[in-house]
Amino acid sequence: MQDLSISHAGMRIIKLLVGEPPRSVADLIREMKVTRTAITEQLNELVAAGLVERKLQRLQGRGRPRHVYSATTGALLLLHAANQRLVFPAIWRAIHEIGGTKLTEEVIHRVSAVLARHYLQRIRSTTPAQRLSEMTALLQEEGVLVDMEEDMGRITIRQRSCPFIIMFEESRAACLLDREIFAMVAGAPVKQVACRHDGAPCCVFEVVGADASANSPAAAVTA
Repeated sequence: MQDLSISHAGMRIIKLLVGEPPRSVADLIREMKVTRTAITEQLNELVAAGLVERKLQRLQGRGRPRHVYSATTGALLLLHAANQRLVFPAIWRAIHEIGGTKLTEEVIHRVSAVLARHYLQRIRSTTPAQRLSEMTALLQEEGVLVDMEEDMGRITIRQRSCPFIIMFEESRAACLLDREIFAMVAGAPVKQVACRHDGAPCCVFEVVGADASANSPAAAVTA
């Protein structure tokens, strides 16, 4: 999904589409009382952002097919972002209260394994540096601000935005999750050398004891 900057008009369209049957441009023009050009421009932006889905609808009889639009799951997440900031931390606290540190770490490990598999199935390289380079590119496509540097065999990952911050802002669990995912993808231990919780501008990770150019299997991912 692209970086989101939704206009007031775009948000109005999303609210009209969420929880409703697909609507045509003509339907939206009637409800919003604006021009076809204005509606079309907003819809194109929302489709590109992954918030609205466009489908071709064939009408009965000899009428011409038309495009209809519906809200995506991304639109629902956008509308309820404030609720997520309440629910996800509450779920995390409940996990810790029920099972303490042991259960917390087990949940992190299992989530890390699922996410590592998600990236590994799209990665074709064989060395730690190449695999992490591919992974950072995939993260960037998802909107994460992250980059990887390799200097004299030293691999450093700077993560300027955290995709898990909504769940783990109250603790360092997000950092542990990131570290495990990077380690599983690299096939080598990873340590955290800087943390936003300690006042650093971003979280920084380094691969430990791995030859960046040597072939190395990814860590076995089990959960």
